[in-house]
Amino acid sequence: MTEHVRLRRARGALGFCFLAQGVAFALLVTRIPAIQDRYRISDALLPAFLAAVPVLAGVGSVAAGRLVRSVGAAAVLRWSQPLVLLALLGVGAGRTLGHAAAALAVFGLAVGALDASMNMLGVSLQQACGRSIMLGFHAAYSLGGIAGASAAWAAAHWHLGLPATYLAAAAVLLPGIIAAGPLHAAGRPAPPEPAPQDAPGPGGFRSLLPLCLVMTCAYIGDSTVSNWSAKYVQDVLGGSEQLATLPYNLYMATTLAGRAAGDLGVRRFGAAAVVRAGALLAAGGFAVVAAAPGPWVGMAGFTLLGLGLCVIVPQTFAAAGRLYPRSSDAAVARLNIFNYAGFLIGSPLVGALGDSWSHRGAMLVPAALVLVTLLYARSFGSSGALYGVPHEQSRVGDVGRGRDRL
Repeated sequence: MTEHVRLRRARGALGFCFLAQGVAFALLVTRIPAIQDRYRISDALLPAFLAAVPVLAGVGSVAAGRLVRSVGAAAVLRWSQPLVLLALLGVGAGRTLGHAAAALAVFGLAVGALDASMNMLGVSLQQACGRSIMLGFHAAYSLGGIAGASAAWAAAHWHLGLPATYLAAAAVLLPGIIAAGPLHAAGRPAPPEPAPQDAPGPGGFRSLLPLCLVMTCAYIGDSTVSNWSAKYVQDVLGGSEQLATLPYNLYMATTLAGRAAGDLGVRRFGAAAVVRAGALLAAGGFAVVAAAPGPWVGMAGFTLLGLGLCVIVPQTFAAAGRLYPRSSDAAVARLNIFNYAGFLIGSPLVGALGDSWSHRGAMLVPAALVLVTLLYARSFGSSGALYGVPHEQSRVGDVGRGRDRL
């Protein structure tokens, strides 16, 4: 098998795993009311259950960072993704509150390891291919999220119970996940001698701190949309209950579109320029939402948000790989923790500001935070953070040579 074919198959296998993870996570979060009813979880206790998942996912990400040193990211992915689906089955099939707590705990730990290992392999493949492909993987995740949310709607509409819904998802996804497993072992060519900061020791990841801040701010914005868009359109902008279901779907659709096309922009203009544009679009989207006179203008703002925020997270992972080519797995594992930090901070922050100050004013806070990305945009494409190949440099016209055709 030629290197070209091997990398292409590895890329397809990893793309399927991103898609499957999007489906699984959407099936969990969109059926939270059904889970609450099944286990009689009180409104007071529900936030603790929901917060436990990202906290444990952070633990799983840290554990994955240590585990890959001995077994590799591909092995972590091969066991963590089936475990996510089995834990999802456990959430749907349990009978007591203890069952729900145990299944959600396993789900959180496995999701953290899965997210970290998928992005580690994505960064590794991008280095091997010599061009930007990370946005494509995250586009597959967005597509999976849309598919999972649609499946959850259909299950609720046809009164299909949680066990049957999750069993059907596992039956569809597991064969593909198992078949993809042997294809994940595509290695990357040895990078040039590492820069001085490319070391895993204490303080060795100091240059990663700006990216950690960017990741946190991006997920504060993302969690604001996922948790507050429906309520904002209905309660603040006067939309109907049915209309309030549209903003998140629009956000996910434009996220998918932006990520599907984003790699082309990175190859043509460079990562820093694309991230700057994304931050400005996202901030503009929040501003439109805050000033919207009615629900349709507000939904236009959420559309802008999807186009802007969608490029930041994948390029943040890619930038970590460029900064630390010999320690990219450890760098990605550390960076992935701030995904969950942003998720934990975002929803309570916006909710508290909305209750104590103004719901419109609260939307300006994630707008200001996402603009922090502009201060650190050079971290995404400075000369010290390149692969040493032309595709990340500005004014790149031709990236279609050799392995770049993958």
